[in-house]
Amino acid sequence: MVRIKRGNVARKRRKKVLSLASGYRGAHSVLFRIANQQVMKALRYSYVGRKQKKRIFRKIWINRINAASKLNGTTYSQLIHKFKKSNVDLNRKMLSQIAVLDTFTFKSLIEMNS
Repeated sequence: MVRIKRGNVARKRRKKVLSLASGYRGAHSVLFRIANQQVMKALRYSYVGRKQKKRIFRKIWINRINAASKLNGTTYSQLIHKFKKSNVDLNRKMLSQIAVLDTFTFKSLIEMNS
């Protein structure tokens, strides 16, 4: 049977991993085996980070809405309950933007739903 040489394929694979590892410190960007481990670890972290990002931003929005609503004499949970009861369909991202950038509108939203 004919022998198949893998030189081209193996070199491409190693170059791909080493290019992903460029910028890592020391042997982590030079030696293939160590670089491969670090790239796999980095890819796992980036996958998890994309999921965590959504949670973190939601927490930030809720904290901003809570702070702004406390300044206006109510709490976050009471505010969201009033909005749900009166069918105000503003998501937390938009509510936090209104709370931060336009306090007068946020205050009028609270007064309208009390």
